[in-house]
Amino acid sequence: DIRVAEALSGIDVELTRRAALIPSLVHTVQTFATHEKSVLDHVTDARAALTTATSGGSVAERSAAEKELDSALAPVLALGHSYPQLNSSNNFLNLQDNLADTENKLAFARQYYNDAAATLNRLVSTMPWMFVAPLTGVAEREYYQTPR
Repeated sequence: DIRVAEALSGIDVELTRRAALIPSLVHTVQTFATHEKSVLDHVTDARAALTTATSGGSVAERSAAEKELDSALAPVLALGHSYPQLNSSNNFLNLQDNLADTENKLAFARQYYNDAAATLNRLVSTMPWMFVAPLTGVAEREYYQTPR
């Protein structure tokens, strides 16, 4: 159970890191794409939902909030094609790289969590742990669904 909690906190660290990049991304895009307010508002709202989910939400809530942020970010990152000056901005390019790096770390953290959950779930369904686990408050854990 400790390994699963540790693995989930690893996901939270990367989700928090990702959320921390959003204000800079919004500011950078606003500088070049002043007519994209609704797209940027959607990203800001999705970031707020992700922040809420990482502070005490369930695994399913975290995954849903991550999926929402992914769908909100896609049009923002695509704005680089519509605004060539945005796509040539070093800040925008660095933010894209940081977001991609964070996504890679998130993929690893999700896999680590799911491996830990699978190990725990197998353990609590075997003898003698199936009798001991409920007495100690240890229960099966849900898997983290990939938001894609």
